Amino acid sequence: MLRILLLIATNVAVMVLLSIIFKLLGLDQALASSGGLNLGSLLVYSAVLGFGGAFISLLMSKMMAKMSMGVQIITEPKNEFERWLLRTVERQAEQAGIRMPEVGIFNQGAPNAFATGWNKDAALVAVSTGLCNGMTRDEIEAVLGHEVSHVANGDMVTLTLIQGVVNTFVVFLSRVIGYFVDRVVFKSDPDRGPGPGFWIASMVSQIVLGIGASMIVMWFSRWREFRADAGGAQLASRQKMIAALRRLQQGQEAPMPDELIAFGINTGRMGKLFSSHPPLGDRIRALENLQ
Repeated sequence: MLRILLLIATNVAVMVLLSIIFKLLGLDQALASSGGLNLGSLLVYSAVLGFGGAFISLLMSKMMAKMSMGVQIITEPKNEFERWLLRTVERQAEQAGIRMPEVGIFNQGAPNAFATGWNKDAALVAVSTGLCNGMTRDEIEAVLGHEVSHVANGDMVTLTLIQGVVNTFVVFLSRVIGYFVDRVVFKSDPDRGPGPGFWIASMVSQIVLGIGASMIVMWFSRWREFRADAGGAQLASRQKMIAALRRLQQGQEAPMPDELIAFGINTGRMGKLFSSHPPLGDRIRALENLQ
């Protein structure tokens, strides 16, 4: 649900910050050695930048989710519904073989939920007020099962590894392209280090390659949604999971504020290649055909 966008946004911010720090330290200049590009140093630089951004994002994910979404953690249940919510997550976590996650509610009119955390025994599961008020308990149970399955499957760590790999290749290839443009097109003097062509071409190619890399991350995200749906069907039931998805499908065309479109569980405004979730109809059919 929301965890993909939160992780990617944090990852981009951390990569930008690391890039600035590396530039201030002069590490970018070290990539040019004796007028040529030191590919070994560049690969190490790219891996540190790529995986560093991804793993720092992972470690910050729960804190960022709480802050950005205003999640209120349930420590002492205020009513019977919150007690039921805690009991349900506790039971599902035990079934899935993970430690009890933190459970919270955030204020959003649209039905939404997410799970995040740097490992499966230190996770957070949160649901929106719109989901709590607009779904039956059976449907909410299925959504919770879906999120607990994400945690049990280690999806956040796997996504981080994939993000780190694509980050590394984006940084590496963008610097190689920048070097080629600077030397071949701009004819910069190699004795003076990287010229303006290097920085301009590197920046532009990093943006373009980053867009392509995001398609890979989103493909993995769509694939893992089917796995989490199957997990939710095991922890709740297939009928409850299908009912929850159909409930979301009924409200699929409901308008949402622009600032929430990217976070929506059931919005179809993004192109398929950049969507973190498969179409709800495809997910329902996959559950119906589940053996």
